[in-house]
Amino acid sequence: MDSEQATKIFESLASGIRLDVWRLLVQAGLSGRVAGELAAELALAPNTLSFHLKGMVHAGLLSVTQEGRFLRYRANLPVMLLLIGYLTEECCAGHPQTCGIPSKLGCLPEQTDTTT
Repeated sequence: MDSEQATKIFESLASGIRLDVWRLLVQAGLSGRVAGELAAELALAPNTLSFHLKGMVHAGLLSVTQEGRFLRYRANLPVMLLLIGYLTEECCAGHPQTCGIPSKLGCLPEQTDTTT
């Protein structure tokens, strides 16, 4: 990950609504949620939610698949782990293992490479 991609992700999350969407999709795991469920959960108009989802998909934070007439969104957890790796790779003079950074973050397996 480079600074341009990291900036794009941070800009994408610079909204309370988008942070709430992100957290709901992380909670949903691999099954994700359809847009209507997200709108109902967050008490948002569908067009408002659609605007935010589009920005998050564009930044690479979400993936979307068509299921009939519904769109299912999923959090792109590997991208978030790459962002965390990017933010911490220079920790403790380039030796993050000495800073106490956990090798496992959440529900994903150990991350072995953060240098993409």
